[in-house]
Amino acid sequence: MKARSSPVSTLIIWFLAAIVVLPIVWTVLNAFKLNADLLTPTPKLIFEPVLDNVLYVLGRDSVLQALINSLIVCGASVVVGLIFGLPTAYAVARFPNRWTSEVQFFVLSLRFLPPVAVAIPLIVIWLNFGLYDTRIALIVTYSLLTISITIWLAIPGFQRVPKEIEEAARVDGYGAYAVFFKIALPVAAKTLVGALAFSFVLVWNEFLLALMLTTSDAKTLPIIASEMSQLGMNVPWGILNAAVILLSLPPLLLLGLLSSFMNSIFSNRSR
Repeated sequence: MKARSSPVSTLIIWFLAAIVVLPIVWTVLNAFKLNADLLTPTPKLIFEPVLDNVLYVLGRDSVLQALINSLIVCGASVVVGLIFGLPTAYAVARFPNRWTSEVQFFVLSLRFLPPVAVAIPLIVIWLNFGLYDTRIALIVTYSLLTISITIWLAIPGFQRVPKEIEEAARVDGYGAYAVFFKIALPVAAKTLVGALAFSFVLVWNEFLLALMLTTSDAKTLPIIASEMSQLGMNVPWGILNAAVILLSLPPLLLLGLLSSFMNSIFSNRSR
């Protein structure tokens, strides 16, 4: 028999869901309002929607360039993180030694450093190499984040892969690379997809490193979105809300694609 949830727990779940969803809905609504409808003592729920804010954001060349920069930089850094992070995580999970816990703590400790402590030395390094304000500099910098995050999140996933499956594969003649690619990766796929998604969202929303390592050519979307604000009472709230929507769409689309991809894989396996 299926366990029935109590009315109180159901109410709590709906309340928490509302806390998460309502700000998103409110941001979407504000993106289609004029400033006159936004700057009112009483929030207006009934208004005439306009596309001026969205068209203004999409019509700026700087936004298009920043979107391209963000997609290239974040996509490349996530791929680099997977290429270097997954084999490292598998080696740590499958061949533990006295340094295993220290390696895991070191990887996790990279996230403890404040971005400004890393950015200042990186500015000097990229200026000396002539790569300051370039996509390459951002990709390498972001790769340091994605590699550490991938290792940290993938180690538990590989540890949960039964060793008996890999041993049976070796008996069938699989080599080390075949066991890794054909056995370990598919079995731990759900955890690894979570690492991929978390790495992408982390670098997509990165602001301080991008602010300090770029000036014009390699600016990413968070930098351009922050530049749309003004001081005083002339803050373009509608434009800012439209920029937030544009900034949030790629991670949401990626998460949706990954979830549908994983659901299709596991549904096919269960048949």
